[in-house]
Amino acid sequence: MNPLAIRPFRPADENAVVALWEECGLLRRWNDPRKDIRRKLRVQSELFLVGELDGRIVASAMAGYDGHRGWLNYLAVAPALRGRGLARGMMESIERSLANAGCPKLNIQVRSDNVAAIGFYRRLGYRLDDVVGLGKRLEPDD
Repeated sequence: MNPLAIRPFRPADENAVVALWEECGLLRRWNDPRKDIRRKLRVQSELFLVGELDGRIVASAMAGYDGHRGWLNYLAVAPALRGRGLARGMMESIERSLANAGCPKLNIQVRSDNVAAIGFYRRLGYRLDDVVGLGKRLEPDD
């Protein structure tokens, strides 16, 4: 297997990325993934990355930096390829990009029942912050 080729998302990647997110169980009925992609392409599109193996998109990561903290969304690796360091490679690329932008800290929100993801991030050195995540929809997707 060739090494993971990490590059910025391109509009032609949309169908493959949405299919990956679906395969990974990341989609929720209240989030339209295509709208999320369009929104991201308007703001810091260079922080929306995909990973390819043999020309096929098998990983993604969508990050942002607001001048205070970095944020990560949609980290995904095709389930059949997990455990091979691909997610770690995606995270290293995101962390490097954010550090180069002057970002002092990366925050990640993980659903509380996603024990595997929490364990993965802890192995990368992330720690639980004593915070409560709140959210409010400003634009409905459904």
